[in-house]
Amino acid sequence: MTENSTEKTTLVTGGTGKTGRRVAAGLRARGLPVRIGSRSGNPPFDWNDPDTWEAALRDTGAVYISYQPDLVAPGAVEAVGALAGRAVAAGARRLVLLSGRGEEEAGRAEEAVRGSGAEWTIVRASWFCQNFDEGHLLEPVLGGVIALPAGDVAEPFADAGDIADVAVAALTEPGHAGRVYEVTGPRLLTFAEAAAEIAEASGREVRYAPVSADGYASMLVEYGVPAEEAEVLAVMFGKVLDGRNAHLGDGVRRALGRAPRDFTDYAEAAAATGVWKG
Repeated sequence: MTENSTEKTTLVTGGTGKTGRRVAAGLRARGLPVRIGSRSGNPPFDWNDPDTWEAALRDTGAVYISYQPDLVAPGAVEAVGALAGRAVAAGARRLVLLSGRGEEEAGRAEEAVRGSGAEWTIVRASWFCQNFDEGHLLEPVLGGVIALPAGDVAEPFADAGDIADVAVAALTEPGHAGRVYEVTGPRLLTFAEAAAEIAEASGREVRYAPVSADGYASMLVEYGVPAEEAEVLAVMFGKVLDGRNAHLGDGVRRALGRAPRDFTDYAEAAAATGVWKG
């Protein structure tokens, strides 16, 4: 990390989310100051309210950029570009963007960060393992049926801890500027296979059921996801769950010098917490 950025705080947008809270924990473990970028933060940060950005960016040397709910959402690319520009203007010298693997809109957000004038690193990932125990798929797992518009497509499920470790390295260590890291797990699994592994680890009946994108959006709303967010997720999954991401990346190995975490290890660790006992 540059001398300037070590003296300053790192802003972690989405700092209470799956990757953001892990990034924040990793930075704190290194004894570095962290500011949580969320509506409940102090000061608050809201992607939908640019008036909150100035205070959140004050005295920052680096920013972890994680847009909610996803970079395919309307206005996401523009917001990421605007935040990147304002971060550099506020003195931040390093930006790390969590990007979506195989998403056209994510590619445009990446270009915005590249053009910001900061040292940048792109961390690309697609489906998080933790969607099954920390996200909107927890209730379906507990209900025994994971319904998704994925057909029999295979996915290289990425562990949120791996994503965060790569991001922390990029935020704090030399040698990561200007690099793109494709973060995946070490193997491909279909969603039916992932459901079977969760069933094995949890000791409960869990199966996968393919549905249409529209049917998936309706199900999300039933589970309490806001309608607008549900529509964004349905559109995103309808696009990217077509096989385009059915290949492995070497981002964890390149950034950290180790193998990525396997889905079996994730499922066993999640089951041990009792989250799937219901």
